[in-house]
Amino acid sequence: MGVQDHFSRQSADYAAFRPAYPAALHAWLASQSRRTALAWDAGCGNGQAAVGLAAHFTRVEASDPSEQQVAQAVPHPNVRYHVAAETLPALADHTVDCITVAQALHWFDQAAFAAELRRVAAPGAVVAAWTYNLHRVTPAVDAVIDAFYAGLDPWWPAERRHVEDGYARLSLPGRALAAPPFAMTADWDVAHALGYLASWSAVARCAADTGRDPVAEVRPALEAAWGDARVRRRVTWPLSVIAARL
Repeated sequence: MGVQDHFSRQSADYAAFRPAYPAALHAWLASQSRRTALAWDAGCGNGQAAVGLAAHFTRVEASDPSEQQVAQAVPHPNVRYHVAAETLPALADHTVDCITVAQALHWFDQAAFAAELRRVAAPGAVVAAWTYNLHRVTPAVDAVIDAFYAGLDPWWPAERRHVEDGYARLSLPGRALAAPPFAMTADWDVAHALGYLASWSAVARCAADTGRDPVAEVRPALEAAWGDARVRRRVTWPLSVIAARL
């Protein structure tokens, strides 16, 4: 089975509220690449990783199976977007210097993607995939987030287990590369924190199934744990990165 579309319904929220990947990660990928002419960002969502890669690679091809996500993608002169999943026929054989998958590898048909990697990768190309689980703020806020996440368990797809275990059961073809630690960070007030929760795919499915608004329900507890709703707090997501050289 190919990539499933879990994000079209809340693509605008996804674009508005998802955090940015660290610039240091994109710089590390470029430093590991033998050439920096062409990168492919597969499962690009709204283009967060693709635009970051464009600071280091001459051209970036970015693909996502969701037309709505691609419609929300951040424009950049060096990035071209495609509606496509694990394969991208627009890429010529053995031409891509770096392939990335940001928070999407767990949705892919692993065999199909591995075959496409071998087809498009230039000799010595780097491939990397990363994921992040729950964000951390303060112990009080974290407790509310953890309970909210657990309450959505019936609406998380089975593939979510790969996010929870940091891609420990997924692998990439090629020789493994050890990545340094990376984390995303943001400074948010309560309104932005609630908007981020609304971008979760399980929230959309829960609302569709039950008619409830899970984010509205958790708002009082989150505001109480946060304190002054206007205060911007540091939010952190440790990244789990797997990488290889093809």
